[in-house]
Parts: sequence; C-alpha cells; structure tokens
Amino acid sequence: MPLVIPEDIPAYTFLHQNAFIMGAKRAQHQDIRTLEVLIINLMPSKIETENQILSLLANSPLQVNITLLATASYIGTNTPRSHLERFYVNFSDIKGRNFDGAIVTGAPIEHLAFEEVAYWQELSHIMDYLKLHCTSTLYLCWGAMAGLYHFHKIAKVSLPQKIFGIFSHYIVQNDLLLSGLDEIIKIPHSRHSGIDEAQARNSGLKILLEGDMCGISALKDEKDFFILAHPEYAKNTLLLEYERDKQKGLEIAPPLHYLNDEGVPVLTWKSSASMIFSNWLNFSVYQDSPFIL
Repeated sequence: MPLVIPEDIPAYTFLHQNAFIMGAKRAQHQDIRTLEVLIINLMPSKIETENQILSLLANSPLQVNITLLATASYIGTNTPRSHLERFYVNFSDIKGRNFDGAIVTGAPIEHLAFEEVAYWQELSHIMDYLKLHCTSTLYLCWGAMAGLYHFHKIAKVSLPQKIFGIFSHYIVQNDLLLSGLDEIIKIPHSRHSGIDEAQARNSGLKILLEGDMCGISALKDEKDFFILAHPEYAKNTLLLEYERDKQKGLEIAPPLHYLNDEGVPVLTWKSSASMIFSNWLNFSVYQDSPFIL
C-alpha cells in the first residue's frame, strides 16, 4: 500500500518514479485505515529531509498518511515560507490528535546546550505529548540526543573530533526493529556530539546498536527508539555537507568509508535504512497502535 501525500508537495515528484505513492485526493476514495505518522522536521533544509524520510516510509506495504510539523517558536530561513504555510502545521494544530507513529529529526545545533535552543521548551512539550498520544516515536541524531536527555537524563557530550562518514555497527541486543538486518550494519553519521555512554549503560534502556568507531548508536525504551545517526541520508548528503563546510573555511576531513578512489560517494546503507524504517512501521507502529482515529 502507498504513502499518501499531497500532489503538490515537492516530494511527490521526487518519489513518483521510485516509490509507491498516492495523492491525497485518490486516497480519500479508498476505505482503508491509513497509519497516521507525524514528522517533526527540525532540519534547516526541510524539503531535502522530507524527500529522504518519505522515500523510506514509502517502501512499506502499509498505507501511511503524513503530517509535517515545524516549530512555531523558531522559524528558519532555509525553507520558503510558502512551503511551510502550505504543508506544515504547528503544535497547537495537533493537540487532541492521536498518532500511530512520529519521527523527530536531527538539527545542526549540537554546540548549544539543550536549554539554550530557541525552541527547546516547545519541543519538550511536543515530546511529552507524543508519549501520551503516539504509539511509537523514532528519534534521529540530535533528536535522539534531545529525547534521551529529556526523558532519561542522559547528557550530551562534545566529541574530540566529528564522527563523519559511514560507520559499521553490530547488534548488541536483538529487537524486531533490527529483524532481517545483516550482522554488520552501515549507517551514516554526521555529528560533533555523542551521549554519556556510562549513563546510557546504567539507564535501563535497551542498547541495540554499537560501533567500534562511533560508540552506542541506537537505544530503545518501552516504546520509542533513539538512533544517533542519519539512516535517512541520501547518497550525496554527506558529500554536500563536506563541500559546504570546506567553502566556509572550516577544518573538516573527508567523510570516512564513503568515497571511492575517484572521490565518488558509494551508497552502502540504503537497504539497512529501508529495513529499519519498515520494521519500525510494521512491528512498533502498525501492530501496536491502540488508536481508533
């Protein structure tokens, strides 16, 4: 079954040739209970992030209806205001609604303490709301650090150097989220921060993935998942980040385990990312959702 999105959102054209999608108008004529998934998009380039996440959600056989949410307390300038007004809602618009699933993205604000983030209070309210009104939430990269800090008091720590590239992970504890994955799982990382791993190991959380170079990378509590990486990244995303930082004059090494001898990115994580998102939708959202929406 398809991903249901508006026909005029940029992702519709992007995904039309590569995934099973359905316009919202056509979906209204089908008598099918779609899954309602909320995406809290904190990334500055929101359209690019939409394309990345929606392309993974579209690989599921389940019919999924998407609601995009942006913060009201901080409005970025990297996405056209017209796009935000047309396709996004604010937290006040969803109060009273239940969701089968939710995704909280990363954000390039690792240098700030959480309480210094302009929209931290609003995001805290959103995360608390999801605990009561959402079956399962998937937190990614900075979003995962924020969720771990907010709910489990696990501190964010600065790293001596940026974790940047494609890194190998092994399964620490089995979970349905990891069903069907290989023993070595490659996922992109792009972060200057990590978590206090001693606190994480004593938190009672289930540690799912760990890597020799990137440390603890995926955890789970009673209903939510925290992935300290970017499984949603497209093939060229790390390259674009590298070129952007070089143009800014920043000291940055090329992303590890990513470029071939000719300097061209090699896509090595898409199948793992697709499996993780599909497993989350199936096992943690669809099969566990108690809501009659």
